[in-house]
Amino acid sequence: MKIIILGAGQVGASVAESLVSEANEINVIDTDIQRLRQLQDRLDLRTVVGNAALPSVLRQAGAEDTDLLIAVTQSDQTNLCACRTAETLFKIPTKIARLRSADYSQHPELLDTRNFAVDFSICPEQIVTDYLLKLIEFPEALQVLEFAEGLVSLVAVRAIEGGPLVGHRVSDLRRHMPNIDVRITAIYRRDQPITPEGETLIQVGDEVFFLAATHDIRQVMSELRQRDRPTRRLMIAGGGNIGSRLASVAQDRYRVKVIEVDEARAKALGSTLERVLVLQGDATDETLLAAENIDDMDFFLALTNDDENNIMASLLAKSLGARRVLALINRRAYADLLQADRIDIAISPAQVSIGSLLAHVRRGDVAAVHSLRRGAAEALEFVVHGDASTSKVIGRRIDALALPKGASIGAIVRGISRDTPGARLGLGQVVIAHHETIIEPEDHVILFLASKELVPKVERLFQVGLAFF
Repeated sequence: MKIIILGAGQVGASVAESLVSEANEINVIDTDIQRLRQLQDRLDLRTVVGNAALPSVLRQAGAEDTDLLIAVTQSDQTNLCACRTAETLFKIPTKIARLRSADYSQHPELLDTRNFAVDFSICPEQIVTDYLLKLIEFPEALQVLEFAEGLVSLVAVRAIEGGPLVGHRVSDLRRHMPNIDVRITAIYRRDQPITPEGETLIQVGDEVFFLAATHDIRQVMSELRQRDRPTRRLMIAGGGNIGSRLASVAQDRYRVKVIEVDEARAKALGSTLERVLVLQGDATDETLLAAENIDDMDFFLALTNDDENNIMASLLAKSLGARRVLALINRRAYADLLQADRIDIAISPAQVSIGSLLAHVRRGDVAAVHSLRRGAAEALEFVVHGDASTSKVIGRRIDALALPKGASIGAIVRGISRDTPGARLGLGQVVIAHHETIIEPEDHVILFLASKELVPKVERLFQVGLAFF
């Protein structure tokens, strides 16, 4: 596939890194020559220096025969203008735009083909905010990801000393919870993937991924580790785009404090966030944290734009008694080093939000994609079409499928329609996958891939044959 990416920032660079490894032809446009050079030094792609919205720059990047335009610059206006230009002059089939302002979502008619011609829009900041809310709701989890209109959740937890299943076999989970169907899809031990079998022992420190119906996940988590007390008090370091969004939606359910270093920004937040205590100061100031009772905080979230500040503030908050700490870290190498050490959760915002883009790039009918373990693994939701004669999976038992090693089917949701407005209200039957489970037409099949290198093989398996058309 030929793809043009507009913007070489954190989101654009992460998208390029993910897609270039899948044998796509990538062109990246940005005004920053240094950024483009760094990207080209690391990845096999072409770059163009210039304004991404200009027809001449898009033409230079090969827009005439491009399959997909991904506009993820920092400017909503540039992204929208580029999509309109791509549609009018170059007839690029699919156009995705990053839109940071919520105003556009309130007027979807502006994005149709008669106006800005945006096929799909994403807001990475909102995606990260929703992701953080799930982690606050389930403080024991490392990741909480939803599939099939929220009916199924994939949860990652770290097995700790004293957990009911630690030291026991995977197969014991059914004996502990005879009335709940759950599937352990992967175990990572010392950062190495282990394919879970019935005889696999869960050890202290294991990172365990499991799939279950969303309404069952709390009970499953209690089997893997002792349940933390509910979250009541939050402290957020950084009142930027993500920090302010999170404080705004969290203030109705939690007691929230925000620390913002910029005085003008702190005053603006204080006037708009009615039930949030906004403090002007430095989150790495030990005296300030102690004065604001950091030891009473259930969750401390460092969400500034500075990786080093986020790391230091989180380490300091943990040492002063915060029960759980999270740091937003753009540099993936930092996140890999720090998680599971003294920082409970380290997340890369670009990796959190990239799944929304990948869902529109994957071949086949893909309803959802989630990047796992900071891009090393992936979970996908395929919608199966065709019949037994045109599909390699329909009418077949799961243990008869030619799944590559490292890929596993965790769950199937049956009877759900993306055109059904009430789907989120409970339509659809959740079927946790077992060896004898048979896949039916229009099933939503949720897979775990231990490595992104498996994506092309799985895509080919789930593609419908030409006879279907």
